[in-house]
Amino acid sequence: MHSDLIVIDGLQYSNWDREIFQQLQSGGVTMVHATIVYHEQIRETLLRIAQWNRLFEDNADLIMPIKSAADIHLAKQRGKVGIMFGAQNCSLIEDDIGMIEIMRELNLMIMQLTYNNQSLLACGCYEEVDSGVTRFGKQAIAEMNRVGMIIDMSHSGEKSTLEAIEISSRPIVISHANPTSFYPAKRNKSNLVLRQLSQSGGLLGFSLYPFHLKNGPDCTLQDFCQMIANTADLMGIDHIGIGTDLCQNQPVSILDWMRNGRWSKQKDFGEGNKNNAGWPLPLPWFRDSRDFPNLTRGLQEIGFDDAEVAKIMGLNWLRFFENSLSARS
Repeated sequence: MHSDLIVIDGLQYSNWDREIFQQLQSGGVTMVHATIVYHEQIRETLLRIAQWNRLFEDNADLIMPIKSAADIHLAKQRGKVGIMFGAQNCSLIEDDIGMIEIMRELNLMIMQLTYNNQSLLACGCYEEVDSGVTRFGKQAIAEMNRVGMIIDMSHSGEKSTLEAIEISSRPIVISHANPTSFYPAKRNKSNLVLRQLSQSGGLLGFSLYPFHLKNGPDCTLQDFCQMIANTADLMGIDHIGIGTDLCQNQPVSILDWMRNGRWSKQKDFGEGNKNNAGWPLPLPWFRDSRDFPNLTRGLQEIGFDDAEVAKIMGLNWLRFFENSLSARS
C-alpha cells in the first residue's frame, strides 16, 4: 500500500545532499516541507534559495521544486521528491511587511511567526509571558492570507497560537508538534489549541523528534500511532498529518544556531540541558526517511483503515495546500 500513497512530510531540516534525497525517494516520500532558514535575514535567505537552486540542478533526477499544489501530483507522477520551502521564524522579512509578498514570489510557502522567543509578530513558547499576536503580527497575518503563504505556529505560545487561529481568515498549521496530553513538552500543544485548530480547518503534523515524545528515543511505534488515534478522536481524521521534524546529519553547531541564533551570549539548551546538549538519539523505527513505510504499517496495525491511513500520510496535507497556496486579489 505504501508505494501507492501520496506521502507528505510537514517538516524536515536535514543537511541536504544527494544521499538524503535518495533516502526520501526510497521511503516513498512525495513531498517534504524543507526549512531553508531560521534566524537568517533577507540577504542570507536569498543565498539559501540560491543554494537550493544548485541542489535542484545537480539532483534533477531525484527532486523538484514545489511551486503549487499541482506540482505535488506532478512529483508523484514523475517519481521525484517535491521540495516546498518554509521558514521557521520571521527574521527573513525583518521589519518590512512588503517582504512577505517577495518571499512568496520566491516560492517560500510557509512561515512561522515565532521560533520559541518573542518576535516582531507574536510570542514564542519559551517566553514566560505570552503577549499574543502583535500589531505587526496582525498585519503580517492579513498579508500572508492575501498572498497565499501559510501561517505556522509550531514554536509559538498558547495565547499567540489561539489568537493567530482567530485572526487568520485562512486555516493555519502546526506543522510539527504533538499533544501535551501525550507528552508535556513546551513545544507541544494543548487540547484547547488542537480543538480550535481543527474547528477552523487547520492541520497538525505529528512530530517524531524525540524531545516531543513520551519516553524520548524509547517511544514505541505503537505508542506513537496510539497518540495519533487519540488525537484523531479529538480533532477529526481530516485535520492531522505527519511533520517528522527530522534534522538528519546536522552538526551540533546547527543545533546551537537553532536554539541561540544571534540573540543570546549565554548558551541556551532549548529542549535539552547542560548534560544533554546535543541531538537526541533517533527512534529505532524511524532512523531516516527510508523508514516512512513503518508509519504506514503502524497506523494500519493500530486500527486505521486504508482511506484513513492515506489521509494521515499525505492526503490531508495535499488538500490543505490545494486550498491555501493561491493568492487572493
